[in-house]
Amino acid sequence: MSQPETICVLGLWHLGCVVSACWAELGHRVIGLDRSREVVGGLRTGRTPIFEPGLDALIQTNVSAGRLEFRTEFPDALRASDFVFVAFDTPVDADDRLDLAPLHAAIRNAASCLKRDAIVIVSSQVPVGTCARWREEIRALSGHPAVDVACSPENLRLGEAIRCYLHPDRIVLGTDVEATRQRVVDLFGAMGAPILSMRLSSAEMAKHALNGFLATSVSFINEIATLCEATSADVLAVTEALKSDPRIGPFASIAPGLGFAGGTLARDVQALKQIGRARGADTPLLDAVLEVNRRRPGLVVQRLGVLYGTMHGLMVGVLGLTYKAGTSTLRRSVALEVIGSLASAGATVRAYDPRADLSELDGPMAFEPVPTPYDAAVGASALVILTEWPEFRRLDFDRIKSVMAKPVIVDGKNLLADLDLEQEGFVYLGIGR
Repeated sequence: MSQPETICVLGLWHLGCVVSACWAELGHRVIGLDRSREVVGGLRTGRTPIFEPGLDALIQTNVSAGRLEFRTEFPDALRASDFVFVAFDTPVDADDRLDLAPLHAAIRNAASCLKRDAIVIVSSQVPVGTCARWREEIRALSGHPAVDVACSPENLRLGEAIRCYLHPDRIVLGTDVEATRQRVVDLFGAMGAPILSMRLSSAEMAKHALNGFLATSVSFINEIATLCEATSADVLAVTEALKSDPRIGPFASIAPGLGFAGGTLARDVQALKQIGRARGADTPLLDAVLEVNRRRPGLVVQRLGVLYGTMHGLMVGVLGLTYKAGTSTLRRSVALEVIGSLASAGATVRAYDPRADLSELDGPMAFEPVPTPYDAAVGASALVILTEWPEFRRLDFDRIKSVMAKPVIVDGKNLLADLDLEQEGFVYLGIGR
């Protein structure tokens, strides 16, 4: 391991909490900074603002060991830090366009407090060109020409974030100065992963391109799923064939469903489209990726419309609310889009999720939250699976059927595809099958 450094982490939501805990676990002194007294107060007692498996315990361990602390006051912490990670979960608007205002404000406020040779490492998702602009702004505001900026874009997956950060497949590192590159390589060397060094702009673009590729894969397989339904093919058999080809591989992002959520993949697709607009370059493929995705949440209403003709007066049970299994966040969840479309069509919705943080919701809920999956099924003319929580596979489906008005399951994740629920008397509707 490199010599212990003092590291500051700006922003303490999902990304910032993971970054703080992991660098402390690697033996460094870490100070997590956030303006929210509520967030910082919770973290001091080992309570994170968003659920991530193992994260509370990792934070508690490192706080107890004296390697990790959390503050709301920035100046002294910044003056003591060799590296400053910008780790905000970058907000987006309703159209998935980046809002950099909170990050710009944090950079400006931090600049005057930085050490003479500090390195600011940007892990938040930012558009191409942002890091170079911030470097010039930080140098001007701090008066320290040796302060530099590096870009190491996050590559976390909700529910697997600690493993992803501590044991990455590779580390993308953007720098424009060799001395900066060497210092950051030494820091990340403890992770034992290959480091792909490139210019700042290339690292920023790599993050856009990665998420753009994943989004394209999702829309592609969803369009194939539509064609499978039209031809009696089974999309699960098709995806198995695709993943067996080494040019695609077993980990390809080709699971058919109701589309990708906004705020992550869509954020980078929009960033790429913005680059194209700014430079007069068309992006027809990316346009199509978003259009295919935009239509997917409407599939549930379409399927139920075929069965019942109308949604008015229909009781629908929903299993799963979160962005994905293994997290508590509802931010830009596809499940909420589907529920909104059901409610707008006239259905009444009861919903269950084992982890959802309902405090994240703004405004009135379009559903009634219930304490168990069986409560969601009571009196329902359809039960809709919207998040792939593994415990949903272990439900007592005889009990589910006994309390439903009609034994219909719409499985937006194909989670139950191999359970032969038709043999149990259900009308089972998967995706692309």
